[in-house]
Amino acid sequence: MKKHAIAATLAAAASLVAPAAQAQTAGTMLLQLGWNRITPHVKSGDLSAPALPDSKIDIGSASSAIMTATYMWTDNFSMEFFGGLPYKHDIDGVIQGQNIGKIGSIHQISPTLIFQYRLLGTDAPVRPYIGAGPTYAIFYGTEGSAALTAMTNPGGSTPTTIGGDKSFGGSVQLGATAKITGNWFVDASVLKTWITASTPLSTGQTISAHLDPISVNVSVGYRF
Repeated sequence: MKKHAIAATLAAAASLVAPAAQAQTAGTMLLQLGWNRITPHVKSGDLSAPALPDSKIDIGSASSAIMTATYMWTDNFSMEFFGGLPYKHDIDGVIQGQNIGKIGSIHQISPTLIFQYRLLGTDAPVRPYIGAGPTYAIFYGTEGSAALTAMTNPGGSTPTTIGGDKSFGGSVQLGATAKITGNWFVDASVLKTWITASTPLSTGQTISAHLDPISVNVSVGYRF
């Protein structure tokens, strides 16, 4: 009988301690794996001469796996490193307002450091948060096409190739984490980024564009 009483006491104590261990408290580390969709909202400048008049670009959406690591500095303030596998975006040509289709593609990675503020209590089943921080985008692995050559060098026989670029920007974030069971949780967030890229071409021409994408992601995480 005494043994049963001791066991019951230990079980009750464990049930009280468990929520604290699962909480997003100071010193907690959150690791997540998930999927992210980036949709650029492009405002393109004109392709520099020589080129067809009013030649611009548009950039398509892309998805990739993401990995994030978050450290809770306090019960409410956290810092998150947001990264992932490369994205591949299609580049469309736009001449005098008409989309002429795909003229190339470009790869990019855009690691982001987010400083977050988390609302509600540390044991809340769902904790919304807001955040902001710098983004560093690296554009590489570009591919051109015959359509790009026709757009940038009409009548030319040498294929036009696209160079890469690196650019700093800023992001804001709105998201929430929800407990599943034990230390496991799901996380979803939306990021708005303001960033500009300038792309050099082998013809000596350049084109700049405000990319300003919106990213939507969902992840599964574990709390340490």
